[in-house]
Amino acid sequence: MKRKNYRLGELFCGPGGIALGARDAEVYDPTSDTTFNISHLWASDYHSETCETYKHNFKDVNVICEDVKLLDIDSLGKIDGFAYGFPCNDFSLVGETKGFSGEFGGLYTYGIKVLNKYNPDFFIAENVGGLASANEGKAFKKIIQDLKNAGKKGYELTVHKYKFEEYGLPQKRHRLIIVGINKSLKTKFQVPAPTHVNDYTSVKEIFEECPISSNSPNHEYTAQSKTVVERLKYIKPGQNIWQTKLPKHLQLNVKGAKLSQIYRRLHPDEPSYTITGSGGGGTHGYHYSENRALTNRERARIQTFPDDFVFMGKKESVRRQIGMAVSPEMSKILFESILKTLAGIDYSSIPPRYM
Repeated sequence: MKRKNYRLGELFCGPGGIALGARDAEVYDPTSDTTFNISHLWASDYHSETCETYKHNFKDVNVICEDVKLLDIDSLGKIDGFAYGFPCNDFSLVGETKGFSGEFGGLYTYGIKVLNKYNPDFFIAENVGGLASANEGKAFKKIIQDLKNAGKKGYELTVHKYKFEEYGLPQKRHRLIIVGINKSLKTKFQVPAPTHVNDYTSVKEIFEECPISSNSPNHEYTAQSKTVVERLKYIKPGQNIWQTKLPKHLQLNVKGAKLSQIYRRLHPDEPSYTITGSGGGGTHGYHYSENRALTNRERARIQTFPDDFVFMGKKESVRRQIGMAVSPEMSKILFESILKTLAGIDYSSIPPRYM
């Protein structure tokens, strides 16, 4: 049996969600008796504890912990594939909406530099679903144009807004994912068909069918204040604090927009709402039957990280890492579809959509 390995590089790598999916992705083509897989060559992020998490779980990868603006892209090493979830803070519908004028808006251009330097066979870029409509769509058009024209001959792009729950993941996480195939290969990536439409995986299934061991890493419980516990007693599964009639002393004094995540409990029979890495009190994700916030291990399960994946750093840093990560299981689904595309193997697909 022959093997075809694609060497992968990453910018804004996070704790390793993309890396796990890439490592586990494997495709066999019986017509050529060839197995196609992916191995990591290098990865980079600027957040020190995130880099420590990546190093701990992927000891054979060269991890460069540095601000991308200072990164020596020319010295990273030749790659066949490239992945980056460029920071979305300035495009997020939940957070800022500054687009290119914000601190993070132009960071996607460093991925363009990688593509121009190494001209890989494929790339994958992930961002929030709201990117397509940010700045009246002008930011999105600019990013797409730049990605199309990158490399020596440009890339054939497939842009799709994925609903992760439709692929069996226990989370309603919607992300815009751009897959580019080098035009020299004369093929185009197809969006893999959803496998779990209206047959979603619930949080109760992933928590109760195989309970998390009490000695699992990152499974520390938060010491909830008496007030938080009292609030949660009134909030039903699937509801937030605004949908609940609370005694006056437990109500929040909030003016203006009222985020739906505030003290929102999971619904046991549905996928989780989106796990995030930002926000203060009341946004940590709350158990459906116990009056407490989720542990980081529970958040990691919702994000499809295995229980033996260790996150480094203090609890709040770990929560940030988990919320900002790309789901390993979704990453695997995408990478296996990319490998099939490169191998010329047909698979069930749907037309792309991103609005």
